[in-house]
Amino acid sequence: MSNFSMNGAFGTPPVVKNLLIINTLVFMAQALLPFGEVIDQYGALYYWESPDFYPWQYITSMFLHGNVSHLLFNMFALWMFGRVVEYDLGSQRFLTFYLLSGIGAGILYSCINWIEVSAIRDAALTSYSASEKMFLLVNTPVLGASGAIYGVLLGFGMLHPNSIIMLIFPPIPMKAKYFVLIFMAIELIWGVRGGDGVAHFAHVTGMISAFILLKYWKAKGKIFY
Repeated sequence: MSNFSMNGAFGTPPVVKNLLIINTLVFMAQALLPFGEVIDQYGALYYWESPDFYPWQYITSMFLHGNVSHLLFNMFALWMFGRVVEYDLGSQRFLTFYLLSGIGAGILYSCINWIEVSAIRDAALTSYSASEKMFLLVNTPVLGASGAIYGVLLGFGMLHPNSIIMLIFPPIPMKAKYFVLIFMAIELIWGVRGGDGVAHFAHVTGMISAFILLKYWKAKGKIFY
């Protein structure tokens, strides 16, 4: 049973607190230091066929953000839902959950990119538009904590499926399990549509990674929900 009702309403547990601090400091380094662009170049996640790809990017990309609104949205969601999940899982397991959700999101997203690149590779030999699309897929990096954050959101929905979340727009109450399912459906639709510069499939793969991990821990008897 979670002790969120006693401690979580106002307190911020240690892992969530440190993640908030680290993400904010890294963003300040990106924005203010003269080598901020170098941080982006080597830290953001590139597709594995890109000359700018390095394996450590599956971790470092989780701590980089594109702008202030990107950072604020992710950190607010982490603070709002991550506190509850950390109290449920314990700090050490929550940190593992957060990192593996983010890393899993990056790996699965790379697999989706591989499918997309493979599908257009032959067409790129005769079509300029296909060639341009493949170039963008290979050389456009992904950054942000969103994969891990959506994993935390999924975790909240699984651990507290009947908790009521009050939406801002439209202003209606909704059970967490439905909120999570609707969010996943929206991300899938936007991912298929594409063209808005957001890695929606990375959000979905973060949720998939979190789902697999929680199911594995439950099967092993390490968590109960």
